[in-house]
Amino acid sequence: MTKAAPFAEIWRGPFLESVHSGHAVICDASGQIVEAWGDPEKVILPRSSSKMIQALPLINSGAADAAGLSTEQLALACASHQGAAIHTDRVGVWLDTLGLGDDDFRCGAQEPNDRDAMEALIRAHEKPCQIHNNCSGKHAGFLTLNKHLGGGADYEKPDHAVQKACLEAFETVTQETSPGYGIDGCSAPNPACTLHGMARAMAHFAAAPEGSAEARLHQAMRLHPELVAGEGRACTELMRAMDGKVALKTGAEGFFIAIWPERKLGIALKAACGTTRAAECAITALLVKLGALDANHPAAIKRMNTPITNWRGLETGMLKPAAGLL
Repeated sequence: MTKAAPFAEIWRGPFLESVHSGHAVICDASGQIVEAWGDPEKVILPRSSSKMIQALPLINSGAADAAGLSTEQLALACASHQGAAIHTDRVGVWLDTLGLGDDDFRCGAQEPNDRDAMEALIRAHEKPCQIHNNCSGKHAGFLTLNKHLGGGADYEKPDHAVQKACLEAFETVTQETSPGYGIDGCSAPNPACTLHGMARAMAHFAAAPEGSAEARLHQAMRLHPELVAGEGRACTELMRAMDGKVALKTGAEGFFIAIWPERKLGIALKAACGTTRAAECAITALLVKLGALDANHPAAIKRMNTPITNWRGLETGMLKPAAGLL
């Protein structure tokens, strides 16, 4: 088995204090590997990086058009949002148009990561609801598909028609038979595949023709980066830094994908340690390497060649990508 490759280095003064390693694959439109680090055949759980795949049946079934979904709603279906008002207000309206409510979700209540939203709940002596869950947009998509299919209430179950459709879409675009699944934080099944399979799927999205479900989803993500994640988040800031030409999506435990339609390239990477800073540093470095992102843009500097400061504001070190990524 190929070992994980160095991703990111943490320097403290003149000392290399820590090294994050991982696996990464870049694929072209044919699904072939352009470049790889670590083990391309490593079996992984792509977690929330696969949300745009899980949204394919929403469009291909006709449910999205029947419900008149906007590009904002398609972006939210692919999102891991902050639970800010910009997110929850839109998901709330979406639920209303379906004639459904918070109790129809199966994602679970979650404290919003948006500070203003969390403080507003505290001041109002209210508890967070399922609509605050970072996956509520994806689950609104599931509910839309489920209503279209006439399925039962427990749409998150692996044997439900909604999840069967998601699995079929996943296996189609990865061009692999999934060896199984894990249950995600939002209670929906998350199919496994190889890292190569996930990069191949992202390249498939990048090369998809105009008007296809794949193109509509990555276009929605690129058009509404603030809905895909939120202020201060890597997905949002890096998509803005590239003027929306690349779609990005993070996943839990150090996963990241990129879809670059102009070059018909797909990227998938996994930090072996599962840390966010390693995955963000690595995806930023690869986007710089490919010429999609300016290394001197503040959003890039925030995640690679990043000064580390202490509580007094003194610069004590640096986070930078491993030389092998560049």
